[in-house]
Amino acid sequence: MDPAFERHCSELVARERSGHTAVVEDNLLYVWGGYMSIADNEVFLPNDEIWVYDLEQGVWKVFHMAGEVPPSMSGTCGSSLNGHMYIFGGCDDNGQTNQIYCVNLTDGKYTWRKIIHESGSAPSPRDKLTCWVYNGRLVYFGGYGHKLLTDVDSRNRSFIVDEASWVMFLLNIIIHHKYVIVLCMRMLYQPVIGQQEVRSSETRTSDIHCLDLNSWTWSEIIPVSSSPVGRSWHTLTAVSDASLFLFGGLSVDCKPMSDGWLLDVETKKWREIEHPFKNKPRLWHTACPGKDSDVIVFGGSCDYILLVDTGHCNDALVFQMQPYPLFR
Repeated sequence: MDPAFERHCSELVARERSGHTAVVEDNLLYVWGGYMSIADNEVFLPNDEIWVYDLEQGVWKVFHMAGEVPPSMSGTCGSSLNGHMYIFGGCDDNGQTNQIYCVNLTDGKYTWRKIIHESGSAPSPRDKLTCWVYNGRLVYFGGYGHKLLTDVDSRNRSFIVDEASWVMFLLNIIIHHKYVIVLCMRMLYQPVIGQQEVRSSETRTSDIHCLDLNSWTWSEIIPVSSSPVGRSWHTLTAVSDASLFLFGGLSVDCKPMSDGWLLDVETKKWREIEHPFKNKPRLWHTACPGKDSDVIVFGGSCDYILLVDTGHCNDALVFQMQPYPLFR
């Protein structure tokens, strides 16, 4: 192989980005979409390519995508189920969307397919939401968007139209836990003239809520230890049946953070952990559960993106949550 070409291949790496989608399947990290900043412009990343990072070899590859390709977006919610990646929602050049797309990650073809629901009312357009997989269903929660009376099907009015309400949606399409734990962020907005909005008042909280997916009942978890400071744009990742890993986010005083915390949901105790990435604050990044309870963080920003939007990142950070098996 030509040395110059070999060097080029070894330096191939996904572009820096925030608001992207990432999932881990068979020790491979798949990254799609998001946006980056060029000069003073926010530019969506290409919608017809998917980046794949081999977590064992430390090598990036990029693949072309075909089929019913979704628009270039940020703030899309992605999940992995049976070797497929599903994306829902997000924001493109036309605003928020409520479309859902699927791609097989295992056949090497990377062909997108648009999914049309056959019954029920689709969620309203939104971005920056979250989701879980449980009992053959994709569960979508929260997000940001605008709901109008015309968005509500009068024949299936299962929720109240309220800008401040939290609504749960399910798609029958299996995560592995009976409960959903949500580390909440509440933002207060005040509308002004036209379509613009400004944050005239904001609060970032650290309250924790649990949803029992059998009874669909919410309850609040009251920690019995010191807790991390309130934040937004963070990630909270399940690393076992009883523990969750919190990383990064934007603090109450709008500072990007790099602290890591483990929550034991049985003892209700938080514990701050030491890790090698204290000099890499992140917000609006992705965090995926990996092999042996690893958490793989990719991308995000190291700036307060509402004021300075130039600090997008493209490094993959692997957080080791437990000692590795001797075989590994």
